[in-house]
Amino acid sequence: MKTISFSDVDEAELLSSLARPNIEYSTILDQIQPIIDDVREHGDEAVEKWTEKFDNVTVDQTCIPVPHPDTIELPKKVKKAFDNAYRNIYNFHIAQKPADLKVRTMEGIVCERISRPIERVGLYVPGGTAVLPSTTLMLGVPAQIAGCSTIVLTTPPNKEGGVHPEVLYTAGLIGATHIVLAGGAQAVTAMAYGTESVPKVDKILGPGNQYVTAAKMYLQNTNAQISIDMPAGPSEVLVIADESSNPAFVAADLLSQAEHGVDSQVVLVSVDGFDLKNLHEEIDQQLEKLSRRDIAKNALENSVIVKVHSVDEAVIVSNLYAPEHLIIQTKKPRKLLENVTNAGSVFLGKWTPESLGDYASGTNHTLPTYGYARMYSGVSLQSYLKFITVQKADKDGILKLGPTVQTMADVEGLDAHKNAVTIRLEALKMNKS
Repeated sequence: MKTISFSDVDEAELLSSLARPNIEYSTILDQIQPIIDDVREHGDEAVEKWTEKFDNVTVDQTCIPVPHPDTIELPKKVKKAFDNAYRNIYNFHIAQKPADLKVRTMEGIVCERISRPIERVGLYVPGGTAVLPSTTLMLGVPAQIAGCSTIVLTTPPNKEGGVHPEVLYTAGLIGATHIVLAGGAQAVTAMAYGTESVPKVDKILGPGNQYVTAAKMYLQNTNAQISIDMPAGPSEVLVIADESSNPAFVAADLLSQAEHGVDSQVVLVSVDGFDLKNLHEEIDQQLEKLSRRDIAKNALENSVIVKVHSVDEAVIVSNLYAPEHLIIQTKKPRKLLENVTNAGSVFLGKWTPESLGDYASGTNHTLPTYGYARMYSGVSLQSYLKFITVQKADKDGILKLGPTVQTMADVEGLDAHKNAVTIRLEALKMNKS
């Protein structure tokens, strides 16, 4: 991990040092365009062809039924863990249910805002270097609570051409209606346009590699007419540590993020007094015990330590970076939170590793990366809802508000708009209503 001092650089130099690995989406789009075109034209046949090419697996069918969770053979301990996580995620997300809004804006005028579920959603559950049934829960539980009628889950097949039992179990828990045996751009395209066996969806959510992200970003601007949750790049974490922080805990948090992938990035903001020497020793010791140590080592090469003099400077660095995950391991973490403006999800105190949020605390782990925390939120119940406004005027309302609308329509030169009001006002004047 390279080290820089906050006091020795200006903002531009700091941002340059914290830059994520560059992703050339135009180049990636050139690579995935043939896949998108093929799947759009040839449906399941193309999905299966590209799956065989990229995953070296032949699947019997593109889309399979969702089994009942009781039929899945898993150790009781594993099922209990997923059940606990499901319950916490459910409890947190159902509390996000918005109340319908009804406002009397003036005498005779009532305006409302009501919510409805997005009917058909596609959930992308990665399965490249790790099996991620936790993502099934994170994406599926809010879809279930929202009341989405069609929940399509897509995930790369395992080497036997099927789906890992943990993913099948969680798919049953969240009420998925379809499981698609595919990953990559072919899976995203199948959900965007629909195939013989894959229903077309209205929104696609979920993390993925740069090819998945590029496909999502491209397809939302085509006649597929889909929306997406957010652009999402490689996973990342920023940890703020001061003299009270435990170097072993900090090392563990940095490594838990680094093991995601070689393009993951971890950032440590070290306040004066933090034991950096002990940290490096802990990283070396803990790294050797990891099954994915080679991945973590490569990720650490993209990573940075920023030395600052105070926690206030630490927050400045964090807000500039806008991390997906922000861990505040300081003496008074809640105090720092007051000034945090850009972060996907925040973890307060030394007893709150990022792992809790990744799996089972209840918050969602599908979060904005690559600096998009400046303007995007993580997946929530609202990600699966759309909002409709309603208004109703009575006779008093049109009489009182009508002249305002007539004048404004006059200003804009929209005579038909004005007439829609005028004709009603005249009817009231003539008692024809």
